[in-house]
Amino acid sequence: MSSNETADFPEVQVNDLDKRISVIMPVYNGCEFIPRSLPPLVDMMHRGEIFEVIVVDDGSTDGSKEIAANIGAKVVSSGGRLGPGGARNQAANTALGDILWFVDADVVVHSDAAKCLAVGFDVDQVVAVFGSYDSNPPAKNFFSQYKNLVHHYYHSRAKDEASTFWSGCGAVRRTAFLDSGGFDVERYQYPSIEDIELGHRMIKAGGRIRLLRDMQCTHLKVWRFWNLIHTEIFRRAIPWSRLILSSGDGIPNDLNVGVGEQARAGLAGILLLGIMFSLAGYISPILVFALAGLVLAVNRDLFIFFNRRGGFLFALCGVFFHQIYYIYSASAFSWVFLERASLNIARSKSS
Repeated sequence: MSSNETADFPEVQVNDLDKRISVIMPVYNGCEFIPRSLPPLVDMMHRGEIFEVIVVDDGSTDGSKEIAANIGAKVVSSGGRLGPGGARNQAANTALGDILWFVDADVVVHSDAAKCLAVGFDVDQVVAVFGSYDSNPPAKNFFSQYKNLVHHYYHSRAKDEASTFWSGCGAVRRTAFLDSGGFDVERYQYPSIEDIELGHRMIKAGGRIRLLRDMQCTHLKVWRFWNLIHTEIFRRAIPWSRLILSSGDGIPNDLNVGVGEQARAGLAGILLLGIMFSLAGYISPILVFALAGLVLAVNRDLFIFFNRRGGFLFALCGVFFHQIYYIYSASAFSWVFLERASLNIARSKSS
């Protein structure tokens, strides 16, 4: 199924659905965000669109739980620093809803998000749905704009029938969540790809996951260069590569790991080699400019999107910084591949 095709999900009216939705928001020192992220959810509760809003205070020291309670959320304590995955697991055991809607503390959902979510579950085989960041991140520095817009770009072009899950703004049937064992907090002790791995297990068990492009939210996080690079490599690229290679299912042809993205990553590596050889005097700079032009050509859709959101200069910088993303992502996958190969060789020698 191409990215423009849709899965066989019928259109239904929200009033026809009889599902209680429990929002679960893990919070650790979130007083900067929850005065903006909680009110839309509490308003949905007052309108009867969701059943309850549970804030799991994960050992905050900044008064987050008092702020959340004053806004109107039900506040429970994690009993210690568990991390977001552990906090979500704990709340899932006591939530009263049939649907568990996970929302990050730095995410402000759009006013129609609950209605979009409810429609997504009208097919019995669908065990989870997730949405997307919108294209209007409030932080105006380059890295925040780049990261959040890239997320929106990939999700807006992905398949309806998803091969992953996202817990920033994603929901799952409570029975499917509990049957799966919830988030794997032993393997992922820090925020990482625990949501992707959960989605992988639910699909393996026969469930279907749907991407809802209209279910959008605004991301309040401010990204800087070093926390972006560290998160992308050590919390995303490396553990995701390990999950892909250990599953034996191959690389899914979707989102930012599809076949087209793999080809663009290869071209980014060729451009890097071209720059290095040019600086060493082995090839002409003209060839490097030609390669750069080719990079722009194959990333023209991303360039057009960036240009529409931030102007020509932002689009140019965004596309070429995206080549750095391709390079460190491909390098992380290669590292994990070699890591597994060396372990297999060591095992074969010891057996």
